[in-house]
Amino acid sequence: MALMWNRTVEWDDGDWRHLAACRSTEPDLFFPIGTTGPAVDQIEAAKRVCCACDAQEPCLDFALATNQESGVWGGTSEEERRKLRKAWLAARRRAS
Repeated sequence: MALMWNRTVEWDDGDWRHLAACRSTEPDLFFPIGTTGPAVDQIEAAKRVCCACDAQEPCLDFALATNQESGVWGGTSEEERRKLRKAWLAARRRAS
């Protein structure tokens, strides 16, 4: 039995990643170790990059759709995305 993944969005169509502000930023900034101490400052710094990014919305959509559990995506932390993903999944179930 083949595993099928039904993408809800064509990610490569007009690929948002080419617009991403993080392309010119150290990738480690977006993947802090931990959620306390120095990691808090790192998360906030990553979010500032996201806030100025033209690709913030599609980045967050991608992170929710592909269940990105680590790092800062679309201006959200791991914890923020867990909450958003629950709501996102519930909305998709209701729409089906």
